[in-house]
Amino acid sequence: MARTSYAIAIGSNRWGRHGSPAREVAAAIDALGGVTATSPILHTPPLGPSKRRFANAVALIETDETPPALLRRLKAIEREFGRRRGRTWGARVIDLDIVLWSGGSWGEPALVVPHRLFRDRAFVLAPLARVAAGWRDPVTGLSVRQLAARLRRK
Repeated sequence: MARTSYAIAIGSNRWGRHGSPAREVAAAIDALGGVTATSPILHTPPLGPSKRRFANAVALIETDETPPALLRRLKAIEREFGRRRGRTWGARVIDLDIVLWSGGSWGEPALVVPHRLFRDRAFVLAPLARVAAGWRDPVTGLSVRQLAARLRRK
């Protein structure tokens, strides 16, 4: 596969071996490899029943991996950081999601790109707009900047 770019959403709301959630996010960015841009780390309120605030960021990476190969690598990084699958919306030491891909859309049972929920999540769109405001959602055709503005108006 030719070298392509991905936008990776990164979040943490639990202390881990690297320290605070913000330090976990920074360490995850370092672990990604091929990073071409990173947003500032934003501190955001949780969704769902969690009480802990999140540290969130987006990193742009370049790689020759297919989306499924990258997903496998992201899941391995999560395991290395101590992430355990469990309760939805629970505290997590690290969460890595493929949000967008320069190759457009990808769909299979285990992976859908763009991420199904990114258009409705300010904690993804705000940092994404800092590093890739002009990237377009291949489903809606809207830029990240436009998606973020629409969400702010809601």
